[in-house]
Amino acid sequence: MTCITGKSPGDCNGDINAQRMENSTNQPMLRNEANEQSENCCTNGLCSHEILHDGETDSHAKAVQNKMMRKASFKLSWWCKGDISDQHKHDIVSFERGNITAAGRSSKQISLKWESNPQTVLVMTKPNSTTIQILCAEMIRWMKEHKKLNIYVEPRVMGELLSESSYFNFVQTWKDEKEILSLHTKVDLVVTLGGDGTVLWAASMFKGPVPPIVSFSLGSLGFMTPFHSEQYRDCLDSILKGPISITLRHRMQCHVIRDAAKNEYETEEPILVLNEVTIDRGISSFLANLECYCDNSFVTRVQGDGLILSTTSGSTAYSLGAGGSMVHPQVPGILFTPICPHSLSFRPLILPEHVTIRVQVPFNSRSPAWASFDGKDRKQLAAGDALVCSMAPWPVPTACQIDSTNDFLRSIHDGLHWNLRKTQSVDGPQDL
Repeated sequence: MTCITGKSPGDCNGDINAQRMENSTNQPMLRNEANEQSENCCTNGLCSHEILHDGETDSHAKAVQNKMMRKASFKLSWWCKGDISDQHKHDIVSFERGNITAAGRSSKQISLKWESNPQTVLVMTKPNSTTIQILCAEMIRWMKEHKKLNIYVEPRVMGELLSESSYFNFVQTWKDEKEILSLHTKVDLVVTLGGDGTVLWAASMFKGPVPPIVSFSLGSLGFMTPFHSEQYRDCLDSILKGPISITLRHRMQCHVIRDAAKNEYETEEPILVLNEVTIDRGISSFLANLECYCDNSFVTRVQGDGLILSTTSGSTAYSLGAGGSMVHPQVPGILFTPICPHSLSFRPLILPEHVTIRVQVPFNSRSPAWASFDGKDRKQLAAGDALVCSMAPWPVPTACQIDSTNDFLRSIHDGLHWNLRKTQSVDGPQDL
């Protein structure tokens, strides 16, 4: 028996003596009472008595001694923005006799296995490239003839295909914003031909859930484009069969709240970013002046060229150029990176993914600020305006060539030549 009702040790010992004097016919009733107590205690989180079980002892003295030596009972719960939830408790910690140990993490390598065959593919391409236009037509023809897939493309690509041949009449596209919003209900897989910018554009098409994205490298760097276009047949054949490793790339959801708004819920339409949101001074010659809050706690005042709030996928983009760290894309977090701060001690931060960050232009600012979202949709922030950012519930799943970590390390080695240096000669002076 475990005493977690808040009684004193003396009361608990008295309970043990009383129970030993009970007739065995009352034991089922005692078990039911204990079960009711357990249910009342553990509405959310984990209670230590969920896994602490004591065997029956023959000696009353031994039972009392074990009771006095037992670790204190406790409960864990997960709190975020005022809500208590136990949905992640079995993913994050496990218990062994009241000790907290790390269990399986939600950021493990993820494998996608098709439960039914993919039927529809959306192909998105980098514009103004003759090479990509030729490859796109060839790939669509192969997917239709050999895989019997339904194909969607952008209206621009549709025009290019039909100008080449009427063969592509089977290809589908959309006409308005309403049809774009329903794309995720029709598309099983997205194929991009281009660079990281094409992946960003493809992700921006989906304001909610995003289908898995297979990105072929036809750009310059390619941190999110692990596949080579020369082998597209083998790649697509393997991906359509499955299973495949994927990287869940977290997105941020950004709201602009104007000073004239009556409350925090009166915001402009939310904007989703896969890389970063940048708040800078624009063309003004004055320093940007930004007040920053994290879950309503004051963080700092940015005085400099601006601030970058980046996802971990965006850690190898603008944030890296401003001195931020490179972070594995499956690490859930938000990078807080200043741009040319007028301070020698202002170092970048990495904040947990569950926080909400608020950046406000104070009323004493000498000039407005400007916010841009993945390098576009630039908005002016006047005095009193605020930008509120938090992690979006819809990540972008991108297919891996090998696995998430291997692809990430290869991208920083190939794209940035990370830590590329000649090996030290072995025929120099040596310690004896």
